[in-house]
Amino acid sequence: MSEYQHFIGIDIGKFSFVAATHKTKKTREYENTTLGMKTFMKDFKKELPNALVVLETTGGYEMKVLLTLCNKKFSVHRANTRHVKNFIRSLGGSAKTDLLDARNLARYGQERADRLTLFTPPSKRIFELHQLAQRRNDLKQMLVAEKNRLQAPQGKIIQESCRQMIQILTTQKEQITQSIEKIIQEDPILKQKKETLKTIPGIGDLIAQDLLALIPELGECNRKQVAALSGVAPRANDSGTFRGYRRTGHGRQGLKPILFLAAMAARNSKSTLKAFYENLIKKGKKKIVALVATMRKIIVIANAKIRNLFLYKHS
Repeated sequence: MSEYQHFIGIDIGKFSFVAATHKTKKTREYENTTLGMKTFMKDFKKELPNALVVLETTGGYEMKVLLTLCNKKFSVHRANTRHVKNFIRSLGGSAKTDLLDARNLARYGQERADRLTLFTPPSKRIFELHQLAQRRNDLKQMLVAEKNRLQAPQGKIIQESCRQMIQILTTQKEQITQSIEKIIQEDPILKQKKETLKTIPGIGDLIAQDLLALIPELGECNRKQVAALSGVAPRANDSGTFRGYRRTGHGRQGLKPILFLAAMAARNSKSTLKAFYENLIKKGKKKIVALVATMRKIIVIANAKIRNLFLYKHS
């Protein structure tokens, strides 16, 4: 017998999410923002304390909802996408809408509640860390835009405005970085993880910070899962005797650019990762293919090192 009285399914997109309650007509759409989350929790305040909330991994767009609910001590299960798809197929459903997906997630939770594990953030500060890392990425993008504007032919007033904005954004980014580092240094587990990540060629302070913030599951996944989460797992493109070019998936928002920088740095280092990259080039692989393979190797090594760190400590 399930301990939950309500089952809420949430289908999450980049800009919004749809929430549905099992066996009721209560279905609503919210912006995937802090304000949207507050409205959702207000609308479902009667159900949430006794509910199991089920949502899918959606490339990182689920993190705000997931961590906010965990921070409020609500029960949340982050479902494996493949498991949910197989469950929906077993029901004989073929139509797909955000509303149907949310309802199917709620039903998935109701039927499998006793077998589903609750998501637990690896650190109490991970919610704040994730928000800060996202904000730093936003500031990076704004900085790039302002620097590009400064290079374009403009009048003196606009150029001066660009310079002032660049200075403001740079200062803000540095302050966010200091706040991220403070959180990590005050949390023994995050501090250990960061130092471990920095032993990998290509990973320095900033990349280690971003990896801790954007992929809190690091060390808890297998190699295929962590590659898929990061968007560097090759996907088959075969049909009959045809063998198409493998492409990588989208992965969690913000991770690919970070791993690309790490791979570029590793390629220029004196390390086994550089040798790995060069060996792929010698075999005739394109440079971008070799870089993506290096990105994949870096995140797989990072995952294994974090996992082994805690296995060793508790063995």
